[in-house]
Parts: sequence; structure tokens; C-alpha cells
Amino acid sequence: MYSVPGMEERLCLMSVHAHPDDEASKGAGTVARYHAEGIHTVLVTCTGGEEGDILNPAMDTPEVRSRLPEIRMEELRRATEVIGYDEVVLLGYRDSGMPDTPANANPACFARAPLEEAVGKLVREIRRTRPQVIITYNDDQQGYPHPDHLRVHDISVAAFTAAGDPEAYPEAGEPWQPLKMYYSVWSRARVLALHQKFLELGLESPYDERWLDRPSHDHRITTRVDITGYSDVRTSALLAHATQVDPNSKFWFGLPPEVLHEVHPIEEYILARSLVGEEQDDEDDLFAGVRQRATR
Repeated sequence: MYSVPGMEERLCLMSVHAHPDDEASKGAGTVARYHAEGIHTVLVTCTGGEEGDILNPAMDTPEVRSRLPEIRMEELRRATEVIGYDEVVLLGYRDSGMPDTPANANPACFARAPLEEAVGKLVREIRRTRPQVIITYNDDQQGYPHPDHLRVHDISVAAFTAAGDPEAYPEAGEPWQPLKMYYSVWSRARVLALHQKFLELGLESPYDERWLDRPSHDHRITTRVDITGYSDVRTSALLAHATQVDPNSKFWFGLPPEVLHEVHPIEEYILARSLVGEEQDDEDDLFAGVRQRATR
């Protein structure tokens, strides 16, 4: 049988992301909170983000462009230090870019990699680090169907099951079965709360119709993690990605910090898999059910 956490096991949270900077924009406050609690935190970044645009005009120079992959790694290191990741794992694939681009046709890109190979790499890291909880991307990505984000979902779902199967990837280490998997989502409630606060303060909202018309996943949300006290973490982590994030962006930094802290101070998730009892739709802790099991 596969291994499951007992009272001797540390608690561990793994986040699986596509590119450097995704870890800053999705779930940074959640990871910071759990790291502060003493939970071991692991980031898996699948690509180097080579195809990301330089969105900060101040960084768009020939020197930066000539060493962009190296700079992206430096930015990732700084951001993960801010957030509080204990380990950063690079799967080593190339950024796939968007569909119908030369980058997307590159055989070295993540989207072109054999699925079994990519799943095996993630299984190896799951078995090595032994997370009880894994955060990955939603199964419905109509709002932003980036090939790398789609592939992150695919390998995470497959690896969740395969990691605990002793007959799958026997070369990847001793089987370990994670207990819960979550999809990270940006709720419509969050977008509307931010949009309304911009308007209330007489500021131009960056949330245009393209945002407001996106499909809502709010009815699927099961878990709301309070990140009060950790809102600054996301801001600082985003700013660490100096090539990817414009410090003058209204989208990220248009509200005063003291206001931003009060508007929707939660991060939301969909519980996709649970091996610790029936799924709930009112959780406030990703480790609900896991803590009890680990301390029996």
C-alpha cells in the first residue's frame, strides 16, 4: 500500500506553477501564512518563463534582454524568499508561449514534452518532499488558456494519483499519497470587490468588460483562506519580478496599500480531491482533516 502521513510526518504544502511570477500572483499570501505556521512549503516551477514579455518599461533594455532567462531566475529567487518557500524545484522545461507561435512549436517546450515524462518528474518531487496538500491550476481555464497552465493542470492531476501507486514510476522513489488537491481561482466576488472599491474612491478601474465578463467559478469554491496580515507579501513578491511587473500597474498597485488590505483579504480554492473524508464547501484551512489525521 502507499504511504500516508502519520504523526511522525511533517506537514507539507506543494504549489505547482507554470512560470516564474505565477507563484507571486496566485496564492502568495496563503503560502506565506502556512510557512509562518511552520508548515514546509515547496514550489514547483515547470518552465523558465522565457517567452514572457518585459512589462516594466524601465527594464526593457538590450542588457536585460540579452540575459533574460538568467534574470527571470534571479527574480524567482527573490520572490520565493519574500513568500517563504522552503524549497524551489525547477522541472526544467522551456516556456511554451501562446498557441500558433514559434515557441509553441519548439520540441523543448513544456506543452510539447511527453506527458508521461512530465508527470514522472512531478511524481519524483512529490515522493521526495511528501506534501499532504497540493495546489495547482483549475480544470476550467477559459479565461486564460495558456498552454503551460493547461499542462500544469494535466500533470498535477495525474501525478496526484501516480505518486501513491507503487506500480507507477518505480524509479521515482518510495510511493507517497498526497491527501488533498486544490485548484487556485480568482473569484468573481474578488474582482467585483476590487472594481467597486476603485469606483468608490473615484479611481479608474483596471477591471474592464473583459474581466467582468469572464466565466465565474464562485459556485465551485469550497475553501477560503484568510490572508489578513499577508497582503504585503503578494505585493513584494510581484515587485521582485521586475521584468514581469510594472510598478506603476493600476491592476496590481492601483489601490492604496491600506485599502487593498481590507478588500477581499482571502484567497479562494476549489477542493478537487480529498482522501480525508467528505468534501466540504465551507473550509477555511487547506489542511482541514489532515491535521487531525496527522496527530492521531
